[in-house]
Amino acid sequence: MNRTVKIFHLAALTTAAALYLFAVTDVAAEGARNCAPREAVVTRLAEGYGETRQSIGLGSNNAVIEVFASDETGSWSITVTQPNGVTCLVASGQGYEQLAEALPPQGDDA
Repeated sequence: MNRTVKIFHLAALTTAAALYLFAVTDVAAEGARNCAPREAVVTRLAEGYGETRQSIGLGSNNAVIEVFASDETGSWSITVTQPNGVTCLVASGQGYEQLAEALPPQGDDA
């Protein structure tokens, strides 16, 4: 798969996470079972699923949005860390592919 395709897929996954955040008023209120201190969440994703951080971005209210995934198993997780250090798992699944797609060439608007 070419690098351009990989970037596009990763951007789409990150965009989906951001859209989810807009629909949820308070991610930390999702429930204690989905939230924990960041270090505990990252350790669980690494040790339990072999996932490492693939991308990172800044969301609304200074929340840090991260995509974790395993190239070996294809599992993926999206987390949101609030400024207070609480990290919540907001989505997870299978079939992760790292993509790198470039934007299409800009057309002549004239």
